[in-house]
Amino acid sequence: MSLIIGLIIPLLGTMLGSSFVFFMKGDIPKHLQKALLGFASGVMVAASVWSLLIPAMDMSIHDGKWAVMPATVGFLLGMGFLLLIDELTPHLHFSSNKPEGLRSHLSKTAMLALAVTIHNLPEGMAVGIVFAGAENNISHISTAGAIAVSLGIALQNIPEGAIISMPIRAVGNSRWKSFLIGSLSGVVEPIGAIAVLLLASLLTPMLPYMLSFAAGAMLYVVVEELIPEASEGQHSNLSTIGFAIGFALMMILDVVLG
Repeated sequence: MSLIIGLIIPLLGTMLGSSFVFFMKGDIPKHLQKALLGFASGVMVAASVWSLLIPAMDMSIHDGKWAVMPATVGFLLGMGFLLLIDELTPHLHFSSNKPEGLRSHLSKTAMLALAVTIHNLPEGMAVGIVFAGAENNISHISTAGAIAVSLGIALQNIPEGAIISMPIRAVGNSRWKSFLIGSLSGVVEPIGAIAVLLLASLLTPMLPYMLSFAAGAMLYVVVEELIPEASEGQHSNLSTIGFAIGFALMMILDVVLG
């Protein structure tokens, strides 16, 4: 039951955030968007370090000074994987009018949705791999710790859901369509989590690599998208404050529940 709850919680966070489109008019104020992007960045960085990279190194502690190698290799592969997806998938960031990835004839709404899908994929992978560690009785990962990761990602999915649905509404879509697209963007998380969970159950010795792979993928999103969008223009200090709050909250959740 805890596994099912853990897989669903992040999606519920996205849906809750997407529902803001029914209560807010226009787009999200720039200063609030910066704070929310900073908060999401802080959560993802803390989850990557405390819940993924450190457990990956702890699992390889018997290798002595080489314990860092699985974490390093997995981290770089995760970065490279997201870089490849980012280069190949046609998508459009909310702060830009210039599409990225391969050229296509997709609508603006579709490319906005694809940008969010790229963003959410590593979060789903992270949830799946920590639950895989808990299900396989890995001593460095508990079920409570896995729930903490899921809850932390759900919390940062709330502002993300709003940031997704509001611009989709702003380009002319109805409130219900904007809500549905925003909510559906979160479906990739439980799907990605289940896929990684099944793979990890077959490849238990690869768990350190898979943990760090998810960390690399998440940090790619933070460095490539969230932080640049949060830092451009005025009031960038709001994103810094949001980052500090998000990082501290995720760190507390991981330590207290883990």
